[in-house]
Amino acid sequence: MFRVTLLAAALTAAFPAYAQSDLDALRAELKEMKTAYEARIQALEARLQKTEVQTADTAVRAAPVPEASAPARISFNPDISLILQGRYAHLDDIDERHISGFLPAGHAHGTPRGFSLDHTELVLSASVDPYFRGYFNLALVDEEVEIEEAWFQTTSLGHGVTVKGGRFLSGLGYQNEQHPHAWDFADNSLMYRALFGEAYGNDGVQLKWVAPTALFMEFGAEAGRGANFPGTDRNKNGAGSATVFGHLGGDVGTSHSWRAGLSYLHAKASDRDGEIEDLNDEHAETLFSGTSKTWVADVVWKWAPDGNAHERNFKFAAEYFRRAERGSLECEDNTADGGACDGTEDAYRSRQSGYYAQGVYQFMPRWRTGYRYDRLNPGTVDFGANSAFLPVTDHKPTRHSLMLDYSPSEFSRLRLQYSKDQSMASVSENQWFVQYIHSLGAHGAHRF
Repeated sequence: MFRVTLLAAALTAAFPAYAQSDLDALRAELKEMKTAYEARIQALEARLQKTEVQTADTAVRAAPVPEASAPARISFNPDISLILQGRYAHLDDIDERHISGFLPAGHAHGTPRGFSLDHTELVLSASVDPYFRGYFNLALVDEEVEIEEAWFQTTSLGHGVTVKGGRFLSGLGYQNEQHPHAWDFADNSLMYRALFGEAYGNDGVQLKWVAPTALFMEFGAEAGRGANFPGTDRNKNGAGSATVFGHLGGDVGTSHSWRAGLSYLHAKASDRDGEIEDLNDEHAETLFSGTSKTWVADVVWKWAPDGNAHERNFKFAAEYFRRAERGSLECEDNTADGGACDGTEDAYRSRQSGYYAQGVYQFMPRWRTGYRYDRLNPGTVDFGANSAFLPVTDHKPTRHSLMLDYSPSEFSRLRLQYSKDQSMASVSENQWFVQYIHSLGAHGAHRF
């Protein structure tokens, strides 16, 4: 309004000769323009308000439906990997391979001569929800299919506490939790072959605690069915085996790290079958019932310059075991086949020990070499009355192994290994292995 008045005054001053009627007409025209202008402003404001309302309504309709109205869907997207292994083994023609002085352990796949498809694994793992994660490992060896691991583990208990349940490899020792593709050599150590055949797995539950300290401190306890060697499936309520373990570790400067531990396994056996040659050199079937107690001490030392393991690194690992078994042993009657056993059952006691020590050196990227020494002690074995039928040996099984491997990438490895095996009395065997390992898909990091 002020501008209209000012404009009228300016026109009056500029054109004083105009008549009053002309000025009135000009004022009317300006007023009309102002009215039209204000009407247009109001129309634009109305349109803007209408657009804002429509936008808000669209956003409300597009918003997710609350959980109470429509349950959320969880997609199945686990990490999946397939481990392919194969090898060529140049071995002597020996029908029944065994470790002298030790009753045979279960779960051993054996080593065929020549070309063979080795341990193949299908692995799936994923988070179940914010509280649990799951893991599944299916092992395939020729015509055998076996669930090696299938477990859940808590992820949110806090304070360093986790609970694992299902079928899992025990946390005892160092190598026990490693699957064959993670071994540093083409075959297992004599110690694990004598103790478990391959590794000790169990159906049960595990409680583990990692202390919130600068020094790594891990403690765990397990209770399980105890169906695997050195125990047996007793088909009873309660636990057939119990395990406790503890590990300490830490760093020394920027280039060194270490871990040491102590574990104990208590297992019960009922009619645990075994096979041994009697004093007549005939196969004799044995049945053991009683308890088996095993202590395992382990130590690992790793070196990498300034903590960078890509160029060079070295790992030393050693484990020592001591096992004591007590109960009764029956040697089934094999006299019809010319054997010495007549079905006698009597007390049985044994105290045995052994160890392995190995060093693996990566001397340049992708190339490693290693040496492993195995030695077992049959110790003291008392067959009771069956001593008249079964031999006791003082042979101490040993083996020397050298390996060289090349990893074109983190997903594949090629290996050459030579072993001087004297695990059987009166047998000294030169063994050669050529092995490949390939990992397809996502696979979790291996333990320390």
